[in-house]
Amino acid sequence: MVAIVVLLAALVILMFHLPDFSNPILPPPSFLEISGVYHTDEHGILNYDSRVILLHNGTERLDNAGLRAEFFRNGTKIPAVIETLNGNLFISTHHYGVQTLGGLGCSGLYWYPKEKIAIDFTDNTFHPGDTIRVDIFQKETGVLVSCHSRRA
Repeated sequence: MVAIVVLLAALVILMFHLPDFSNPILPPPSFLEISGVYHTDEHGILNYDSRVILLHNGTERLDNAGLRAEFFRNGTKIPAVIETLNGNLFISTHHYGVQTLGGLGCSGLYWYPKEKIAIDFTDNTFHPGDTIRVDIFQKETGVLVSCHSRRA
């Protein structure tokens, strides 16, 4: 009789203090990778050129016009504005801190798997040893869809 009372009391206590077994909120899976960071000019001379190469590692095509990017250096957001990953639309935007956007991933309407986008930041944006993070957001919703970090 005592065992049944103790068991029922334990069940009542658990009903009001149930542990949360739901899945924790995980960061979104990264569909991209920072595959390269370059600090030299076309002649191999160190000039802190700050060119970053993004590789699409996902399985589905992405509407590059509907994506925007934010970059961070050593955990601090840099003042570079990339309001679209579509190369044609990028030309007419105010893209402070970024000189050019190029590559197959930004040349058409979609960014297909295994295509790359090269972003040429203003010189001296990144230096060897910096940790670079990119966050990719849906422009319409503001939802973070991918993030990736890499040491330069």
